[in-house]
Amino acid sequence: MLLGKKKEKSVEIPSASLSDIVFLLLIFFLVTTSIDTEKGLDLILPDIGGETKVPKKNITNLLINAAGQVLLDNEVVEISDISRIIKDKIFKNELLIVSVKTDKETKYETYVKVLDQLKKAEAKRISLAEPEED
Repeated sequence: MLLGKKKEKSVEIPSASLSDIVFLLLIFFLVTTSIDTEKGLDLILPDIGGETKVPKKNITNLLINAAGQVLLDNEVVEISDISRIIKDKIFKNELLIVSVKTDKETKYETYVKVLDQLKKAEAKRISLAEPEED
């Protein structure tokens, strides 16, 4: 009988096919991942320089000042009431366009809350106006 030291085999992970495996995993995750398209704002922007005349009865003005107060047709309203009021106005006039105008100092959070209320009211025609320069 031979008694002696056994040679230890070196344990090694073959790295030749590692890049192939990583590439296949990457493709698998890209194919199986779903992207939610409902997030964000669905805006259709007009052509550059396009201008359309709209009757005043089809426009309602929504102003947001720097303090976060919202004026809807020159009446102060709460942000939570915008959805209900706009929904009623759209029911009366299907061609209604909501013109949203902000102050330069308006907080973005308030602006997004107002846009969320308009989305909740299912307002499809929204005009986003630029803040006036001083």
